[in-house]
Amino acid sequence: MSLFDTSPPELPNLKDARRPLAERMRPERLEDYIGQDHILGPGKPLRRQIERDELSSIILWGPPGTGKTTLARLIARVTRCEFIPFSAVLSGIKEIKAVMADAERLRNLGRRTILFIDEIHRFNKAQQDAFLPYVERGDIILIGATTENPSFEVISALLSRSRVYALRGLTVPEIVTLLKRALPVIHLQASDDLLEQIAIYSNGDGRQAYNTLEAAAAAAAAGELTEQAVQDAMQRKVLLYDKGGEEHYNLISALHKSVRSSDPDAALYWLTRMLEAGEDRLYIARRLIRMAIEDISLADPRALEQAIAAMQAVHFLGIPEGDLALAQAAIYLCMAPKSDAAYRAMGTVLEDVQKTIAEPVPMQLRNAVTRSMKEWGYGEGYQHAHQFADAIVDMECLPPSLAGRQYYFPSHRGVEKRIQERLEELRRRRGKASAPASDTT
Repeated sequence: MSLFDTSPPELPNLKDARRPLAERMRPERLEDYIGQDHILGPGKPLRRQIERDELSSIILWGPPGTGKTTLARLIARVTRCEFIPFSAVLSGIKEIKAVMADAERLRNLGRRTILFIDEIHRFNKAQQDAFLPYVERGDIILIGATTENPSFEVISALLSRSRVYALRGLTVPEIVTLLKRALPVIHLQASDDLLEQIAIYSNGDGRQAYNTLEAAAAAAAAGELTEQAVQDAMQRKVLLYDKGGEEHYNLISALHKSVRSSDPDAALYWLTRMLEAGEDRLYIARRLIRMAIEDISLADPRALEQAIAAMQAVHFLGIPEGDLALAQAAIYLCMAPKSDAAYRAMGTVLEDVQKTIAEPVPMQLRNAVTRSMKEWGYGEGYQHAHQFADAIVDMECLPPSLAGRQYYFPSHRGVEKRIQERLEELRRRRGKASAPASDTT
């Protein structure tokens, strides 16, 4: 069986039916583990460590519900190590020393111990320091799990003795596979569409997907999962989304074009459709940033600031509070003056870069960092702008074959109206005729 075989594992003992579904569905074999192909696929680093039984201390870094605890348990099972789970929330130095004493005793008996520390980022520096002697002596193999960047949250001494593996949020197909495996356990039937909606709603979190399925199953009639049961479990309407990927792109296209068309009502509608369907908030934030750059640009430079601020607010606040920041940014972008002048300018520059030879940098723009370079003419003819009235010089800064070429033509909207006036003055004083600006966007 391959590592990502979708056939169901052996069903958990029914006497454990009162345990949460996510706990009951933990796989017993590495072959049944779903996801993280980038580190566990054939020939990948962690897979090689496990297969060769050359395990060292590791840090598993990833979002909630991506299988960090499950993977640690499976590693211990495959490598035949004692597995000791340890909570950074509930334990202190006293508990650490007690566990370390047990691990040292087991090592003297020839048995290896994997100490799994959940939420290792919650340990302070002194607590993390307490593990170092035992890691160095080989009394324990430390596996730490964290949702925070270990570069900031784990002490450097511990990091240098560990390998960091980044886990990714589970994909929709991977979560659907997990849910299908769970259906016989809870004696439930469900359509692929409903399972897909649960998977989208869970946003890469396998544990949340199991919890949602379990809650929906409690409201299902006659062992058949219904749309109403799923809506009740998610506490919102099931929306058609991401079917084959098309609806995902249809909705983001509708949002982008509504913003470009300065229609805040339509933008809010499409934005809310995406939020309610479970779209990744940071994906929406990235697209709003793109709109600020592509469709507004220097007509209102604050548009980019608003979009970046919304992204930071979403990352800081999460759901649902961060959703309001996205709505605020979308409205601001709608009402801002529009310009694609910078976008079009870059396109024209790209054409010239691709179609013309890469000429040497003109001598007047080069720095003469050595005496020889100065003798060769580096920097000759350079005019330092701050030594001239209004910091305006008539020095040509483009290569000779492109001298006088104009790429940027501001619109007459918003801030760019003032930019256009300034640019015309600059070009006039340099003796260049300024082409008329275009309002076409």
